[in-house]
Amino acid sequence: MTPTIDTSIQVTDQVINNDPRAAINRANAQHSTGPRSIIGKQHSALNAITHGLTSQSPVLPAEDPAAFNRHTQDLFAEYKPKTPTEKQLIKELADTSWRMNRIPFLERDILMLSVTLPAGSINVDVPDLQTCRAVEDALRRQERLLASLSMHGHRLSRQFHKTLDKLREIQADRRETEERDLKRAAGILELHKHKGIPYDPAEDGFVFSKAEVETCSRRLIHLNEARHVEHVRFYAGPHIKKEAQTL
Repeated sequence: MTPTIDTSIQVTDQVINNDPRAAINRANAQHSTGPRSIIGKQHSALNAITHGLTSQSPVLPAEDPAAFNRHTQDLFAEYKPKTPTEKQLIKELADTSWRMNRIPFLERDILMLSVTLPAGSINVDVPDLQTCRAVEDALRRQERLLASLSMHGHRLSRQFHKTLDKLREIQADRRETEERDLKRAAGILELHKHKGIPYDPAEDGFVFSKAEVETCSRRLIHLNEARHVEHVRFYAGPHIKKEAQTL
């Protein structure tokens, strides 16, 4: 765009002597409205795209915080964390996946800009040099943005799966420890029942309630009985089956 000079502005001798171009530039700036051509507007739109994939906050100002909170709560409901470490890992999963889910929409917006030129807007037979340069610059800008999104997408995907693997590992170890301790508490409970004395799991340092221990004890008894019946019915010899029927 060729700038115009506002001749109504009076430039003093002092300004002319010091820096005449500064006054002229200020006058021209008042008439600047940004790019007017379609190519120029497309290039400007590309400059305005910010991905926010490395920002401190996972939620951009244009995004819905309530939707992000629902996204986070869904992950908490799925993985049911019990320790501060597990909760922290799930928060990281929520932040990372939220950013990952933004990438397809950013790619769509960038690609949509490449089809905004109406037919006949560029004379391909006698292209203007400035137009050609603007198109080339816009396409290169588009390619850089798409390459950057692809790079961030791979990085976020690796980060997400690494965090998920760590969460699953920690939760598997926790569940294994809980199951082992719960079986031990159930064994002690049955010992106290045999002796006819009450039992409080906290006395032995267990964090389970008495109801949880009793439920585990019943489950173990039923499983043991089921294994015995399974062995007799399906795996024992005929004489064992006959003896079992007479009992």
